[in-house]
Amino acid sequence: MSKFNTQITTLFIVLALVCAFVPAFSVEEAEATLLWNTCLVKITPKCALDIIAAVFENGTMSDPCCKDLVKERKVCHDTLIKYIADKPMLIAHETEYLKKSDDLWKYCVSISKNA
Repeated sequence: MSKFNTQITTLFIVLALVCAFVPAFSVEEAEATLLWNTCLVKITPKCALDIIAAVFENGTMSDPCCKDLVKERKVCHDTLIKYIADKPMLIAHETEYLKKSDDLWKYCVSISKNA
């Protein structure tokens, strides 16, 4: 039951983030298009949810998702997390999210090196 509640929570967070992106995409269309074309389409939706849950909640990353994230390079990871963390509803905790993002990146790199 707890896992189900966590999945529902993650789904609502993703929906809220998507709603937050809609106005930003129209203002920063070139940046959003570049982010989409170079990063987001190459990571599976499940892995994207895992990344968001790991940084913005207390979720965990699977080894395959870590490997996919590292393949897409740190610039994609940093750009995605910074873009989300800059939203008005999240900016108060941006420092915390950026630290969690760096910790996740280091963890994923270590997983990829051991493979």
